[in-house]
Amino acid sequence: MASSPQDWIGKRETRCDRLDPAHAERIAATLDRAAPAEGDSLAPLWHWAYFQIPVPPSGTGPDGHIAPGGFLPKSAGDTRMWAGGRVEFHQPFKVGVAAERSSEILAVQEKVGRAGKLLFVTVGHEYRQDGELCISEEQDIVYKAPAPPRLSLDKPIKDAEWSQTITPSPLLLFRYSAVTFNGHRIHYDHPYTTSVEGYPDLVVHGPLIATLMLQAFLEANPGLRPKKLSYRGLRPLTVNKSFNVEGRMDGERRALLWAANEDGPAHEAEIEFEEN
Repeated sequence: MASSPQDWIGKRETRCDRLDPAHAERIAATLDRAAPAEGDSLAPLWHWAYFQIPVPPSGTGPDGHIAPGGFLPKSAGDTRMWAGGRVEFHQPFKVGVAAERSSEILAVQEKVGRAGKLLFVTVGHEYRQDGELCISEEQDIVYKAPAPPRLSLDKPIKDAEWSQTITPSPLLLFRYSAVTFNGHRIHYDHPYTTSVEGYPDLVVHGPLIATLMLQAFLEANPGLRPKKLSYRGLRPLTVNKSFNVEGRMDGERRALLWAANEDGPAHEAEIEFEEN
């Protein structure tokens, strides 16, 4: 049994899933987009709604996440969130075909931030279909002591070349939690969100924001295909409060993406792309 967070480095797990067309239809309905048919390519980042581990309520912690101490490290008393990551797109997934995700704990780092001690865990994933590598990614998971979140950020926002306005309704948050099997209570349990984790209202999922930023880029720039994406959260966005997902080109085959509202930027990303 691992006795400290560092002891989790090198832990591995494998998860298999069929990229079910009916589930792709549910993802599409959540995002208000056309559903792919069996054999079509799965839209970028929709793979986050697959490969989930359906643990029973007895296998979850008080925050609704899968209880730590199995694949992910334990960190007593801390809250846990997905802070950002990096994705490399090698080839599209095909809907209706079985796939495999191989995961490994790559790094565990302790840092001190504005709100105190932080524990960063980097998880690497490789996704394959028919033995071919489709996606490789790293996800940054952060553990932190409960503390009031940063609700605004005084940082300049670049002029956007494309923009979409999102008003995240309770239905959107509920459905995204459902299709990703995400039990974190900050997305649907208002009393818990405000009294335990200190947010002013239900919180928009970081992966959902990354998906919306990339979706806006692809719709504004048809004919382009993402190769690499790096993204990170700067502060939370909350339910019913509109924000924009925007971006602009930044040199050859590169663009900057962000999500922001009147309180400043909240998420940011960089993308490398190529022509289809």
